[in-house]
Formats: sequence, structure tokens, C-alpha cells
Amino acid sequence: MTAVQKVAIAGSGVAAMATAIQLAKAGVAVDVFEVKPELSALGSGITLQGNALRVFDALGVWDDVREKGMAFEGLTLRAPGPDAPVIAQLPEVKTGGPDYPACMGMYRPDLAKILLEHAEKAGAKVSFGAKVTGIDVKDDNTVEVFVNDATAGAYDLLIGADGVNSTVRSLMGIDTAPESTGMGIWRAFVSRPNDVEHSELYYGGPVYIAGYTPTGEDTMYAFLVEKAQDRFGVSDEEATNIMLGESMAYGGAWNSIRDDLGAGAKVNYTWFTQHLVPGRWNRGPVVIIGDAAHSCPPTIAQGAAQALEDAVVLTELLIESDALNEELWDSFHERRVPRVQAVVDASVQLGQWQIEGKKDADAPGLLFGIAQKMAVPA
Repeated sequence: MTAVQKVAIAGSGVAAMATAIQLAKAGVAVDVFEVKPELSALGSGITLQGNALRVFDALGVWDDVREKGMAFEGLTLRAPGPDAPVIAQLPEVKTGGPDYPACMGMYRPDLAKILLEHAEKAGAKVSFGAKVTGIDVKDDNTVEVFVNDATAGAYDLLIGADGVNSTVRSLMGIDTAPESTGMGIWRAFVSRPNDVEHSELYYGGPVYIAGYTPTGEDTMYAFLVEKAQDRFGVSDEEATNIMLGESMAYGGAWNSIRDDLGAGAKVNYTWFTQHLVPGRWNRGPVVIIGDAAHSCPPTIAQGAAQALEDAVVLTELLIESDALNEELWDSFHERRVPRVQAVVDASVQLGQWQIEGKKDADAPGLLFGIAQKMAVPA
């Protein structure tokens, strides 16, 4: 007997789909509502550390993910300049344990497609063009969910996994919202030179960070992290020219990246944000997880991993418990809030050091410390 028999999920990102997969496999009736008209994934690529890969294995999607992504070990730090001199070679902690690679790069739309296919195969019903617009908690502790302003029915639980600008969070009356950390990022999906075998980061020069991560045999995503600016209205041509201009100080694989940008590689821009909903993430039979409950800059590449851990911990409790009660929620928050807090704090701290130009900051020590914590399952 599970704690819930019928669940609604808002959103179609990694937290939403991971939750849908696990609950549907356990025999729970799952309805997923996504506001967008079709499956999409913002950005070009995604970096997944070992603790995210460990969750994929628990979901039963690891084989498909491994086939589509590119696993690697280690991290190279380089300096600006035409020769892109190497300043450090850092090992990476296997946060997923010895059975998984330290890291993997992947094309975001490929990951989204894999998770959707597995959710539907497990029995989840996924509706696109469907926005959760209202909630009404009943006396029997069920929640009536309104989609596109019409009732979708009563559910034992509504899970808001609808991203940083979560509608469900607002409907719950939670005022916490993402705040800019002062950084913005340009991303492009490009071809991978043969000598790029793992992530490489360049510190210094006209931007805070210039880097790239391999995502497959022939592909990688490249990024430039700059001071946050209002770049959201620029044309595609202007975006490409900005990324080209800001990358001129960097050699090495950036020469190949600039060729791809000039040939029409698509560029996108977003800001880094941070937030963490204080206290409980649920209000009765409504809960938020993933980016709806917390966000952090990708400076330690733990955003998706933490969203996935939210999903796997929540579903484990829902499947193993007999009732949706305070004991369940206490256990969920005790396991998730301190862990997420550590990740958000470390991510923001590392970014702040870069903004302040602190050359003596112990970034490797910070990264190693948080990686050790993530190596312990959530």
C-alpha cells in the first residue's frame, strides 16, 4: 500500500519526470501537466555528476542515458591566451560511488526525451499545453487541481516540479523567489575537437569563466559566464557576435568553437539564480521540488542532481509509507533541506569569489568538500 494512489505533477523537467517514473512503476495513477505545447529543454547541454547518474540507475534509465551522453573523469583548468596554458589538472570525486563515472555531459533534449519515454512507458499520462492554474485543498486532505482554468479532478497529492518560476509555488502562497547572483551565461551547442575529453574551464580574461563540456562523440556545449546584463532582447546575430567577441581572449578549443559560431551554431543566454524555500516545501497535500523549491548557479554542476535526488527521496517515502502524514513530511525535509542548503551555499560562494576576483579563495577545497558530501546517498 502506497501513501498515495493518484498524483498530479506540474512540469516536465528532470524532477517531474523522475517522480512520474517512480510513482507510475509503483502502480500510482500519475497525471503530468506541462504548460509548454511540446517537450522542450532550455539550453544546449547539461553536466551530470555521479550522484545524478546514480539516480538514473534507480529510475531504470541509466543504460539509455549512458548511450546518449559522454562520460568522463577529471577537470582541466586553463588560462587565457592563444596557447591556452594548463594551470591545473583536477581529479573529480565519484559522487555516485565507484559504479558510476565521475561526470557526464549530455544534450538536454536527449535527456528530456529519454525521461518522457520512460514515464509514459511506466504508465504516466503526460499532457502538454496544460497549465496548473488553481488548487483547492479539501477537508479530506485531497487537492482539487485546476488546469487551464478547468478542474482536472481531485488528487491525493500535487507535486509542483514546474521550475524556478513555479506557478504551484505561488498558488501555495510561498513568496520566496529566485534572485540573480550577478552572473549571466552564454551557451552554444558545437562540435567537439578530438582532444577535448572532459570539461575544461578558463579563468580570467574578459569573462568570469570560459568553458566547454563534451556531450557525445562529435558534440559538446561551450559557455561563457559574464556579469549579468539585460541580454534577453538581442537578435540571434547579436547574440552570436557577443559570444564571438567575448571568446577572443581564449585559445585552444575556442578556435574551433568560434568556427562553429560563425557557421550558425545557436546561442542562448540565461542568468544564474539562487533561492531556497525556507522551512517546509509542502502545504498539506501540495509540495514543490527541484527548481521550484531551490535553485543555484551551475558553478558546481549540482542543480539537476539535487532535483533528481528530491524526486527519488520523495517517491521512496511515498511508496514505502501507508499514509501521507506529518511523519512522512518530516522525514522528507530532514533528508533534503540540509543537503540542498549545502549545495546552494557552496554554489553561490564559488560564484561570489569569482565576482570579487579572489585569487586566494580555496575553490578546490570547497569543491572537494561538497563532492564528499554528495558521495553519500541522499
